Amino acid sequence: MSSSDRREQLIDVARALFATHGFEGTSVEMIAQTAQVSKPVVYEHFGGKEGLYAVVVDRESRRLTDAIRTSLTQPGASSRQLIERGALALLDYIDSEPDGFQILARDSSVGASAGSFASILSDIAAKVEDLLAEPFERHGYNSNFAGLYAQALVGLVAMAGQSWLDNREPPKEVVAAHLVNLAWNGMRNLEEEPTLLADARPHEVPRRARPS
Repeated sequence: MSSSDRREQLIDVARALFATHGFEGTSVEMIAQTAQVSKPVVYEHFGGKEGLYAVVVDRESRRLTDAIRTSLTQPGASSRQLIERGALALLDYIDSEPDGFQILARDSSVGASAGSFASILSDIAAKVEDLLAEPFERHGYNSNFAGLYAQALVGLVAMAGQSWLDNREPPKEVVAAHLVNLAWNGMRNLEEEPTLLADARPHEVPRRARPS
């Protein structure tokens, strides 16, 4: 196995172990044993568990933020459609990359240059705030509070998605429709049978490339 292939193997092995056992519950010995290499090989490539963990978290952070950014920059879409697509992008990531989401949501701030899951959500909320500012002003609301509503909206989707991951029912499109229904219409004006305005996703969360 080449050096680059070995590095990718170690990242894949560590990713699965970190998702299952967390940072504290995973040791270099566990990683080496699962990858069927010696402990010095892990140290040679990453300098230790912290370095390997940082690489895993940085990759997952980029995957999630790239998917969200793509969903929120679709030309011609209304504010509600963009929010729907953002909710679906997060649910798509949770669905397709449950290990990555578990790592980010649990304790991703440990040794990671990309920051914690909270900082990732804050970055997403900043983009949602830009989407909400114009509708707020158009309807006569104080746009200074758009950031507060954006944080609440992103937190709503993230927390619901974390709970949804356990059984993945109902389908994520239905979950997204209900979350946006609550966020967009409020409790007093809920639609009885909410549906998404956009039938097709303008994006797909790409699967992680694996060495051949």
